[in-house]
Amino acid sequence: MKFVPRLLTAEQKDDCMSICTDLRDQAQNNPRFMSSVITGDECWVYRCDPETKHMSSQWSTSSSPGLKKARQVKSNMKTMLIAFFDTDGLVHHEFVPTGQTVNKEFYKVVLQHLRDAVHRHRPEKWHSGNWILHHDNAPAHRAVTTNEFLAKHNIPSLPQPPHSPDLAPCDFFLFPQLKKAMKGRRFDYLEDIQANVTRQLRAITKTDYQRCFHQWQSARISAYKHKDTISKETQPTGR
Repeated sequence: MKFVPRLLTAEQKDDCMSICTDLRDQAQNNPRFMSSVITGDECWVYRCDPETKHMSSQWSTSSSPGLKKARQVKSNMKTMLIAFFDTDGLVHHEFVPTGQTVNKEFYKVVLQHLRDAVHRHRPEKWHSGNWILHHDNAPAHRAVTTNEFLAKHNIPSLPQPPHSPDLAPCDFFLFPQLKKAMKGRRFDYLEDIQANVTRQLRAITKTDYQRCFHQWQSARISAYKHKDTISKETQPTGR
């Protein structure tokens, strides 16, 4: 996954500020609000994901001969992971079948799997109905059929600001942490990749997930303050 910086339009900035304001107010007025959120997304995981330059660096002296390293690239063998989690940990994950795209029809099936997982693993959320889905603005997530499914099952959703991976827990926490643990490792079979991904997901502690949600709340409040400052600075002044 590669994030491409974007210049937001005035409308997108206003949308981002509105979303951050709403989250700030809900989090401040309801201390249990963040614990009711289940967030999720998709990402590719590769058979071989090369180490970063920092990870492959070695100590050397000024007299040491220069080291030559072969250039490595990501392999073509890969699997797509879909994962959902809350403040207590992983709620549901699955791998997209080879050749399948995450379209609106497939994503609706994933959401049904998520509901089943909430029923099994989060019975208090299931019986109270007190949980909120958070996902980004991918086409399958915003599709009419997806919204109809959520409305039918009374699942509210938390909006995601446009082009803001720094405000999406999967993007700033789960996927980077998962991929860091797999950097430099090579797997022979697709099943090996999936088994290792599952182990790494289950190795993340409840404390890590809680810290992630705390950072998420702080990041959205900071984003609100930053955009509020920009908005005031760019407002025309009267004479």
